[in-house]
Amino acid sequence: MKLKVAVIQATPVFFNIKETLKKAINIIKEQAAAGCQLIVFPESFIPGYPRGFSFEAVVGSRKEEGRDLYLEYWNNSLEAGSDLFNELEDAIKQSGTYVVMGATEKDTVNGSLYCSILYFSPDNGYLGSHKKIKPTGVERLIWAEASGESLITIDSKIGRLGGLICWENYMPLARNAMYQQGVQIYVAPTADARPTWTSTMEHIACEGRCFVLAANQYFKKEDYPSNYQKYVANEPDEMCPGGSIIVSPMGKVLAGPLYGEEGVLTAEIDLDDIIKSKLDFDTIGHYSRPDIFDFNVNGQPEPIKDNSKNIK
Repeated sequence: MKLKVAVIQATPVFFNIKETLKKAINIIKEQAAAGCQLIVFPESFIPGYPRGFSFEAVVGSRKEEGRDLYLEYWNNSLEAGSDLFNELEDAIKQSGTYVVMGATEKDTVNGSLYCSILYFSPDNGYLGSHKKIKPTGVERLIWAEASGESLITIDSKIGRLGGLICWENYMPLARNAMYQQGVQIYVAPTADARPTWTSTMEHIACEGRCFVLAANQYFKKEDYPSNYQKYVANEPDEMCPGGSIIVSPMGKVLAGPLYGEEGVLTAEIDLDDIIKSKLDFDTIGHYSRPDIFDFNVNGQPEPIKDNSKNIK
């Protein structure tokens, strides 16, 4: 099965959920019109990854200004089932494409924020979300962590989808949780723009014998609204240079890495290449040793089945 896929490297409208949604929907329409059947957005594209922000917190102390900033970020985060969420879902259904959206997702019951991958299909819309199981460093101040039930995969008409966010991809057991579900198209929304990220994505593609689609934002300090500039005064002008990439199951770079600009990476992928790559290595098949290793993921659900037929 051959597919055209797109990885989006774009700048959100910080931290404006309505305007960022408009931009995302326009991108989805454009890429759907160009024949893409899967579109992947960066980590926390909605409403933007808060790079450079301290939220006025140090060990043992938090300031009221930081709490006000957190409230503003919370108010501009995405809530499943809200009017804005439904607007995005409807646009995706009309596009006839699968979409993986990176978003900061708010839980109005417990009040927490989660860094999430939201999966949408062309017929059934929202399928579920993977919430980051371990935010990195100071991210833990603003994002709660999820458990095994968040390690979802999607059994779709274009292959089995799954993935992890940013430095979750450095957790070997988390990766193996995805491999054990038979992931064919591995998505990796990120905020990591270092050259080593390219090596990581190549490694995961080879290790998991899967296509890897990694999306990062691109933005400069000037993209932050004026009222946020004081928080990033000491940051470089180019705060996130990008590095989005598409890699084959043999570790071959199909598109990217893209640096220094907004853009869209596209590639035609053939799921038969996954089978061919398993001739000499298959981490969950003939290269596994279940007589030696026993692997279990607490709470991980069975793959979510999607029966969409309205696919471009």
